[in-house]
Amino acid sequence: MQTSKLPSILSFVGFTLLPLFSTSLLSYYLLKYESTISTFGLLEWLVLTLFLTLGATIALCPPTFLAIVFGYFMDFKAIPYLLIINFGAIFLIYVFYKILDFKWIEGYFEKNEKIKNLLKNIKADELKIIFFAKLSPILPFALTNLTFAVSGAKLRNILIGGFGGMLPRTLLAVYTGSQAKQIRTLIQNPNEGLFSKILVLLLIIVSVWGITHYFRKAVKM
Repeated sequence: MQTSKLPSILSFVGFTLLPLFSTSLLSYYLLKYESTISTFGLLEWLVLTLFLTLGATIALCPPTFLAIVFGYFMDFKAIPYLLIINFGAIFLIYVFYKILDFKWIEGYFEKNEKIKNLLKNIKADELKIIFFAKLSPILPFALTNLTFAVSGAKLRNILIGGFGGMLPRTLLAVYTGSQAKQIRTLIQNPNEGLFSKILVLLLIIVSVWGITHYFRKAVKM
């Protein structure tokens, strides 16, 4: 196996296959223990939130999926817990990047001219690019956080942009979860309603427009 392909393979496994597997596993336990989870109090939800924050940090628990599930069980009372998960995971990924040895990723980025230019352009208008990237429901949460850390973006901008971008999609996910009658139906088709589908599509369109606009602006500078 060529060493140059290793980061791409690890990225695919870590940010695509692993979340799919862990989400399937979580769905199984949600279906099996739904009645038990519905009796959780403040302490149980807080402990679970801290555990899932670590899971979201290492790409095991996609926050949008968690927002749908939390919305199902707690309605909009889930928002404070989800803010802990989102902010906590963003912060931890940034800290892990600073503490741990990620030179192999940096080396790969340095050799890849397209990615190198991408990271450079993020720096040009990082707050707005982070906001629009976080607005998209389809971009992997952990991967975008790591990308912004590698690009050298300021933690303050990552947190502010992440909060602004994640809030609309989190609210939509919580609303979707709160409207579901059965957890099985929710897991199988999280965006069943036409309203939810339209809003998801709008978020994707706005996100793509924003990212494209500010990248083009950065290239012209």
